[in-house]
Amino acid sequence: MKLTDFNVLTFDCYGTLIDWESGMIEALKPLTARAGRELDRNEILQAHARHESSQQEWTPARRYRDLLPVVYKRLAEEWGVAVTEDECVAYGRSVKDWPAFGDSAEALQYLKRYYKLVILSNVDNESFASSRRKLGVDFDAVYTAEDVGSYKPSDRNFRYMLEKLGTIGVEKSRILHTAESLFHDHGPANRHGLASCWIYRRHADEGFGATMHPGDMPKVDFRFNSMADLAEAHRKELNG
Repeated sequence: MKLTDFNVLTFDCYGTLIDWESGMIEALKPLTARAGRELDRNEILQAHARHESSQQEWTPARRYRDLLPVVYKRLAEEWGVAVTEDECVAYGRSVKDWPAFGDSAEALQYLKRYYKLVILSNVDNESFASSRRKLGVDFDAVYTAEDVGSYKPSDRNFRYMLEKLGTIGVEKSRILHTAESLFHDHGPANRHGLASCWIYRRHADEGFGATMHPGDMPKVDFRFNSMADLAEAHRKELNG
């Protein structure tokens, strides 16, 4: 199997193209600064993952920017901090400030020359619009949790994406699903028979950060530590 076997890259966005963990840590500072003890980065991210995943299961139709305030409230309760509704709402609006990884825009611009680029994200459309500007490329399609009414790793999101891509003539065998999260993306990609590329952004860190443990390790067809590494591997294939 080669990267050049595919003509469509379907991307997770947050954690793969956008550095959501750094964005979360920064936006949570008003809360974590008031916790009764010092919280390390992984502890914060793992707690966020637990509450976010639970809330997505309980309220799958809630838009991400409206779901994050509930996550903030649950974290405040867990850490014994009193918060206002305005603080919770402000956290939900922080997605627009989450930074892109430094290599995302350049790599996407290169890959756009060879692939259709598609987003499958657990975000709402308004929040993604801000992130999209940071990524510097026009995507051929964008499918969000707001569009679908559920959150990955639900099979519903992947069925939606495959159905919609089918209407524009995309064959499943030519899709390479490209993502960091084993839990949200690679597990369901396996279930739907999609080839997958792991962008292992957390290769230098312990645990799974802002995502839940995936259980059994999903199969991945390619693994790179960054988008820049993916783009370079594609260049090498082309040059023989």
